[in-house]
Amino acid sequence: MADQLIRAVAADGGIRVVGVTTTRLVEVARNRHELSYVATAALGRAMTAGLLLVSSMKKPESRVNIRVKGSGPLGGLMVDAGLDGTVRGYVENPKIELPPNVDGKLDVGAAVGKEGYIYVVRDVGHGYPYSSTVELVTGEIGDDLTHYLASSEQTPSALVLGVFVGADGVEAAGGLLLQVLPKAARDEVLISQLESRLGSLSGFTPMLKEGKTLPQMIDELVGDMGLEMLPGSQLVQFSCRCNRDRMLGALKLLGTEELADMIKVDDGAEAICHFCNEVYRADSQHLQALIEELKAEQSKAK
Repeated sequence: MADQLIRAVAADGGIRVVGVTTTRLVEVARNRHELSYVATAALGRAMTAGLLLVSSMKKPESRVNIRVKGSGPLGGLMVDAGLDGTVRGYVENPKIELPPNVDGKLDVGAAVGKEGYIYVVRDVGHGYPYSSTVELVTGEIGDDLTHYLASSEQTPSALVLGVFVGADGVEAAGGLLLQVLPKAARDEVLISQLESRLGSLSGFTPMLKEGKTLPQMIDELVGDMGLEMLPGSQLVQFSCRCNRDRMLGALKLLGTEELADMIKVDDGAEAICHFCNEVYRADSQHLQALIEELKAEQSKAK
């Protein structure tokens, strides 16, 4: 089944719920970056969170960037998610592996590190993007982003993220975002009920592996609170905006002398996209063409 995102509301619009499955796209990222088990879990959680966070934005070109920089051996990670359902990302040290934690699960918290920061940038496509920085709480990604939502956006939220990696790859991945909107934020009984139900969840990936669908999971949470599933679902996928033309444009910024040196020393150039690990190569003829373009532009400017 293709990865997808669905939306719902409950309590007369006082509760917003978004669910997303990301199994396939996390597997794509694992293969592209040759990720270890724990790196797959960390990046998978962050990409899933990016899609959930951007889902509330309005403009079609809206995007959310999440950057995590902790004290652990993973080094840090970066995610870029769009309202169009595309997401991409990378980790600094993709091959780092750690023993399981005391619960026998992948130790994402130790890999990321508990000391450090998480940076979130919301870009609506015009004007200045909104950015916020908060300290890491556990390094587990979900807890840290829940802290960000509460402190920076002042929205009572719960973020449930999960990635299960087996011997043959990613078997289940996805998450749920539940937010109490201002019209219901003062209903202490409602919030108490939600906290109790969220605390009883066995985790996202176990439910997904049991065969439960996103609507079923959401119904178990808020089905008796006037749940309304919003029509339609959105396909989500790992997708990078890099291409050969962008790579050549970046090389052009180096200037004629640097390009000429590349021709002389390496007989060409190679560029690797951080986000998708795609390799782009330019031979000496391509570089010479860039040099000629730069010289023509310089002549026109005189």
